[in-house]
Amino acid sequence: MKKGNVYRIYPDKEQKTLLEQHFGAARFVYNHSLFLKKLMYNKFRINITEIDLNNHLVSLKETFPWLKDLNSQSLQQANRNLLTGFKNFFEGRGSYPTTKRKKDNKFSFQVPQNYQINLTSSQIYLPKIGWMKIILHRDFLSKEFIEKNLVIKEVNGEKILDQKLNTELKVLKTLTVSRTPAGRYHVSILIENYETYPEPASFNEKTTVGIDVGIKSFAVLSTGQVIDNPKFLKRSLKKLIKLQKSVSRKQKGSKNRKKAVAKLAKHHQLVANQRKDFHHKVSAKLISDNQALAIEDLNVSGMIRNHCLAQSISDVGWFEFIRKLMYKAEWYGKTILRIGRFEASSKLCNVCGYKFSDLTLDIREWKCPSCKTLHDRDKNASINIKKIALNNLNTHGTWERAYGLTDKSQGKEVGSLSVFS
Repeated sequence: MKKGNVYRIYPDKEQKTLLEQHFGAARFVYNHSLFLKKLMYNKFRINITEIDLNNHLVSLKETFPWLKDLNSQSLQQANRNLLTGFKNFFEGRGSYPTTKRKKDNKFSFQVPQNYQINLTSSQIYLPKIGWMKIILHRDFLSKEFIEKNLVIKEVNGEKILDQKLNTELKVLKTLTVSRTPAGRYHVSILIENYETYPEPASFNEKTTVGIDVGIKSFAVLSTGQVIDNPKFLKRSLKKLIKLQKSVSRKQKGSKNRKKAVAKLAKHHQLVANQRKDFHHKVSAKLISDNQALAIEDLNVSGMIRNHCLAQSISDVGWFEFIRKLMYKAEWYGKTILRIGRFEASSKLCNVCGYKFSDLTLDIREWKCPSCKTLHDRDKNASINIKKIALNNLNTHGTWERAYGLTDKSQGKEVGSLSVFS
């Protein structure tokens, strides 16, 4: 099982300059290789391989000598990322690779090898950059696993975990260094702990819960529980508008403008962190309390095109919440059942099955003309989501089959779906 853990690092002034150079170099090599690959294919129908791109780096360093001062493996990794992007595009898992721009505020580069972690003094060593402070707020591997399986060297009484000394076991994978728009530096350590994913636990109607996500309430469960929407962005909107006005008043290129931009970015970072923390807590609670969860397959990218709801939908963060539910279900042997986005979950009476076709978004409660049951819109939807998901299991396949990944034809209607499928 591969897992990534993100930790904050604190480089000094010189190290920050080196990190920024690595960010820029990785972006430069990626864009240059993309241009070269498109040019050679469009003009000569030649498909350039990763080996060709890495060999071209030698001549590229002669043209741009400043590339010689940077970690060569990070530059090669940029080429590998480009080819991975093309592979994902041709296999239908992503869009066509485009050039990376500095103004997109996505700064990162990868270190495949030769990094070290000082477990005693909480420091990390990056090639061409040096040692810097790292906050290891959680263990990326258990102490028992490290002592039994990994090679640890001691320097002046301090225990250091060297990736180079543990290459054969292939536990310490690629390390990714990134910077947020707020100026915070992080490293993500990918590890292979050789643990297998647990077999999905059996479930039934009682251990399955339906979840209807929304804007007024973050989520309503088929059990009747309502999870309020904290609306982190809306609560901070006045402060953000004030900070944005402060940026607009400053002269472009001035130091005061840079300070104002930093303040604005930090507040955006605060809102994003609040939302992420909320998603993690709710998803962890739902996964631990239930054996199976039934959710809708939402077209979030299409829904945010509605300008009246775009800000609220972005604030609630449905896509990231569902993504967290899915990979945590895989970690702990739980099952995610998904129903199609065109199922009439809100318009169906969960008691008699009557369909109220005239139901609009502004109607929060409605009375069934057939059985006279008064429905709360969201609770009724969550109950129907659960019923439809369980009915789909009985219609499309056995319960045992639903525990694993289903084929593409049933992919979004039934089964335990993985975010990595």
